[in-house]
Amino acid sequence: MHAEHLNPSEAARRLGVSSKALRLYEQRGLLKPLRTEAGWRVYGPDQMARAAEIAALRRLGLSLAQVGRVLKGDASGLEAALADHQSALEVQARSLAAAVDQVAALRRGLTEGRTPALAELARLGRPSGVLSCALDLPWPWGGERFEVWDLPALTYLTGPLGSGKTRLARALAQALPGGRFAPMERMLDTARLEADPALKARVDAAAERLVADGAEASEALTTLLCELEDASTTPLVIDMVEQGLSEATQEALVAQLRRRGPAARPLILMTRSNAVLDLAAVGPDEAILYCPANHSPPIRVAAHPGAPGYEALASCLAPPEVRARTEGMIAIRPPAA
Repeated sequence: MHAEHLNPSEAARRLGVSSKALRLYEQRGLLKPLRTEAGWRVYGPDQMARAAEIAALRRLGLSLAQVGRVLKGDASGLEAALADHQSALEVQARSLAAAVDQVAALRRGLTEGRTPALAELARLGRPSGVLSCALDLPWPWGGERFEVWDLPALTYLTGPLGSGKTRLARALAQALPGGRFAPMERMLDTARLEADPALKARVDAAAERLVADGAEASEALTTLLCELEDASTTPLVIDMVEQGLSEATQEALVAQLRRRGPAARPLILMTRSNAVLDLAAVGPDEAILYCPANHSPPIRVAAHPGAPGYEALASCLAPPEVRARTEGMIAIRPPAA
């Protein structure tokens, strides 16, 4: 293999994406890798440059359908994505400025002979120090205390089968002020839409935007949009957001949710689909909560290789077709001997 031609795993590592993401780019016609004489995929300089462009656009919150249009010269979807990205950066800048001020104040105190309290030092690790909710973890964790700080507009909740993520999702919905839990069963309430013309108009408009971006219209999508387009501003926890949605619909939906901006209604999306939780596309104003398989307490995981919990997190995500094969399966914990 030529020195400048990289295999998929090395190409993915250099780009900061997964090998699955590269295959998905290829499947959607956005990237065409070279082939060795034996038929193996390799990526040369041109392919790496195109893959880097795709990954950068994905990090701005664009769906693959939107990325395809931008690569063809259609920039109509860029303004909203760039505006949302700017908003997210401004939020980060304010948070960092506040953290710098805190550190500077503690350093001034040290020069004046004041030792900072442990609570002051602990707050330095938090972007803004806002406690969103605190709860005693349900079974299987046995009542351990769990706190969620600085809940962003978009949070993903995941974990392997039997990890307790559904119980955590329900507990979070109860603990968050005004929080609500949307179950996995997608049963369309037509009476609700008929009784609320404003909601129906928002749902229809959102569905139209999604279909234009490659989504497939379905009852499951309409039911989900009834929850998402509700006028409430309180947190919403959604059980298995991908349920009943095609891969293209999942991608378009998440891209649209990202475009809401960092000040939007907080959403917690429970998922095991890598079309929903694309680790290469997670933005700085998003969060991931992971429930480990060994029933250790849930943790917040950063979306980059090498971060604590990243490899375990990545291993429990799968393409939608794999997720469909496990539909209806439950994990049974055998009784203690």
